[in-house]
Amino acid sequence: MHSTDDIHATLESRLDPAIDLLREMVAINTFTENRAGVNRLGELTAGSFASLGFAAETVPAADGRFGDHLVLTRPGRTPAVVGCVSHLDTVFTPEETLAHDFHWREAAVNGLTRCHGPGTVDIKGGTVMIHLVLSALAACRPALFEAVTWKLFFNAAEERLVPDFGALVRRHLDPAHTAACLVFEGGRWQNGDFRLVTQRKGMGQYRIQVTGRSAHAGVAHEQGASAVTQLAEIVQRIAGLTDYERQLTFNVGTISGGVVMNRVAHQAEALVEFRAFDPEVYQEALISMRSLQGYSTVRSPADGYACQTAVEQQGAVRPWPENAATGRLYAFWAEAAAELGFTAAAEARGGLSDGNLTWAHVPTLDGLGPAGGWAHSSETSVDGSKEQEYVIRESFVPKGLLNAAALCRLIEPIALENVR
Repeated sequence: MHSTDDIHATLESRLDPAIDLLREMVAINTFTENRAGVNRLGELTAGSFASLGFAAETVPAADGRFGDHLVLTRPGRTPAVVGCVSHLDTVFTPEETLAHDFHWREAAVNGLTRCHGPGTVDIKGGTVMIHLVLSALAACRPALFEAVTWKLFFNAAEERLVPDFGALVRRHLDPAHTAACLVFEGGRWQNGDFRLVTQRKGMGQYRIQVTGRSAHAGVAHEQGASAVTQLAEIVQRIAGLTDYERQLTFNVGTISGGVVMNRVAHQAEALVEFRAFDPEVYQEALISMRSLQGYSTVRSPADGYACQTAVEQQGAVRPWPENAATGRLYAFWAEAAAELGFTAAAEARGGLSDGNLTWAHVPTLDGLGPAGGWAHSSETSVDGSKEQEYVIRESFVPKGLLNAAALCRLIEPIALENVR
């Protein structure tokens, strides 16, 4: 492998400006439904990449509550394309950040610097990682950087995993010419040991609505058919579908029902999700949820009036399973890690990302962002059982070096082939 000392030195020299950019990004509230904040971050992001030759395009999200997706493009000398994916939104409302005094702050823990703040690791740190790596390649390996067309995609509503973003990315990434789709969600790192995401669970989301019949709880209890009682039975059935050995989990996230205590409940509702790695297990879970449609066991003692159950699927994202295309892409990172004296391992992760939307279309690899912890958390506690989201400053350079070295390995054969 060619020496990467110059890349390493460049990454080190550009770390402080990169952290400054991250701090500026974190200062903008980008809760998914804060359209103005999301779009403001999009403008800042587009501006930061303009000096590298990227042109910006904004695409309104299909759901008008959300901001604009951002696509940045830098044409290359060859037809080959490399895509990079991040997102603009976070899960933190302005009220939450204010209530928990959640803002940029740095703290030293066990010899490492934790940069706390909304979105530091999920995923504004990932956006900064893309910028850091590409700026180092442009400076140190301009021939490789200019050989391919770079397309950078920033989802305005990733935390809602909106399907229109996946369609947008797929339209831009022609399978015939796309070498990689790289997702910069946070990645695990410790002392040169990296974890890269090659699989993710799929998810199904449902609203279960039960309709019963109300009655006076004291005078005419027997006339009622309790929707709450029916839903309680259904919830137990759903909970029983969880199978840890098959890595299948069901979660009843919310329950509501009834109006007042002295009235037999005429309605009840629950929101449910399931997750699975294996595509066959995922399909079985879909069938299990559909089988609850029309489920009815609770009846009025007076005349047999039955509760009715309606199951509405609100979302479905299929699993990203182990596959050959991801495996070939992962090999570039594993080989680069070995030559740099690092270690890399593949990780299957239960959370979803935009990689779920791209892996079947083009080769996809995830977990390429910096390391951190407590993603989606804004709270702290004296006993340390709660902590605010953070990114580890010291993870940027080694992860950036790994990404840059792997990209060189990926792009070099493409550049040479087009020279010949």
